[in-house]
Amino acid sequence: MNKYNILENLEYKDKVAITVMFESEFSKEIRIVFKQDQVMKEHKTSYPITVEIFEGEILFGVNGQTHTLKRGDIVSLEANVPHDLTANKNSIVRLSLSKKDSINRVKGVLKL
Repeated sequence: MNKYNILENLEYKDKVAITVMFESEFSKEIRIVFKQDQVMKEHKTSYPITVEIFEGEILFGVNGQTHTLKRGDIVSLEANVPHDLTANKNSIVRLSLSKKDSINRVKGVLKL
């Protein structure tokens, strides 16, 4: 069993904060904490992903279209779909990655 409280040790910093909550046999569960107006520039992954807005509101760009995602919304993307995120409000995002995907790839998006 893996357990993590998504609200523990929560800090809204000057930089988007990425935390690995845990890894299972098939996935990596990531918490991304955004302050209002913080951005993850356009990127894509070689594997499908699932994104849940746990708290706040995110502008989620996919293939040139922007979608407003709010608390409770969950979306999935197939592999190789360009996407970006901008926080409309302080936000907590849960990202589910394939076990084959890399946490460093996600952190690297912040360095674009």
